[in-house]
Amino acid sequence: MQVPFVDLRAQYASIKDEVDAAIRAVLDDCAYVGGVPLDHFERDFAVYCRTRYAIGVANGTDALHLALRAVGVGADHEVIAPAHTFIATAAAIEMSGARPVFVDIDPETYTMDPTGVEAAITPRTRAIIPVHLYGQPADMQPILEVADQHDLVVIEDGAQAHGAEYRGQRVGGIGHLGCFSFYPSKNLGAYGDGGAVTTNDAELARRVSQLRDHGRISKYEHSVVGYNSRLDALQAAVLRVKLQHLDEWNRQRQRVAAWYDEALALAGLAPPRVRPDSTHVYHLYVVRTATREEFRSRLESEGISTGVHYPIPLHLQPAFRHLGYRIGDLPTSEAAANQVVSLPIFPELTRAQVESIAGIIGELLREGVVLPISDDGTVLQHSDEWWKPA
Repeated sequence: MQVPFVDLRAQYASIKDEVDAAIRAVLDDCAYVGGVPLDHFERDFAVYCRTRYAIGVANGTDALHLALRAVGVGADHEVIAPAHTFIATAAAIEMSGARPVFVDIDPETYTMDPTGVEAAITPRTRAIIPVHLYGQPADMQPILEVADQHDLVVIEDGAQAHGAEYRGQRVGGIGHLGCFSFYPSKNLGAYGDGGAVTTNDAELARRVSQLRDHGRISKYEHSVVGYNSRLDALQAAVLRVKLQHLDEWNRQRQRVAAWYDEALALAGLAPPRVRPDSTHVYHLYVVRTATREEFRSRLESEGISTGVHYPIPLHLQPAFRHLGYRIGDLPTSEAAANQVVSLPIFPELTRAQVESIAGIIGELLREGVVLPISDDGTVLQHSDEWWKPA
């Protein structure tokens, strides 16, 4: 049995006629930068995120960078971010001229641990970037409270959580700004790179819009030095079509995750805990094992593709060696980085495929190849009542 990690062909096949028509309309119009397709997508995405504004940009990294620039983050400033996430979160901070300050993750949810944020604040701190990791929102309320006490900006990294909700609010509309990636494998993915910034603040929206287009205020007049970071019309047209399907695709991801939960419960391979005040949209379905490489190798030999998100915590990345972090500084992030494995998840994944994957994992469990991990990093003993497909 062959199960890919994601299946973009299956998704395209399900909406081919709609997407092809949207692309043809842009080609017929021959307006490839800005214009009506971008205006319509920005309007629809803002409505979807329940924000006043959405500004399309070239990619998710630029979304974070432009958001930081829009709120005035620059040299001699610090920005707090979790260590367990994709490098773009911290790269955008460095691109702005500021210093990333990393904090650990919650051992149950793997999102930013709010208890570590206040201790990381210094007189140079200007912003906090909580990451809505794997599709689950960060615990935003305590983060917002700390930010308010210290007059800090909160910029949400929602690159993996399109449509997720925290206490009834959609991600992207909870902090001062929200940042999204539309990389093709995301829950809402373009047919190339793309990103967006969301906000309810008219002035911040104006600044991001200006910065993405060379700091332009008229065709040849530029009030600041900006960037070339525009979301092109073809990608906007594709994204507008796909946005109409996003809620259903997220429901299908949640259904697949529930199948995994049921099938893997007795194996001790629990994914990060979902907080009761949040909705998880399962960009990734992640488990932990002390024998990751053998586990992945054996699944690969059975045709099951997996991923690792992420094997090196940001504070230990060579690119950030100059920040002076050492092994042991953020132990929960380091433990997760050594043990996490992402199983296949996409809307078109079938229950039969999930049961087959779980059955293979059951065999590996009995053989001792799978060594489940508890939240505190302890190797667990598995139940002899391992789930078997009917």
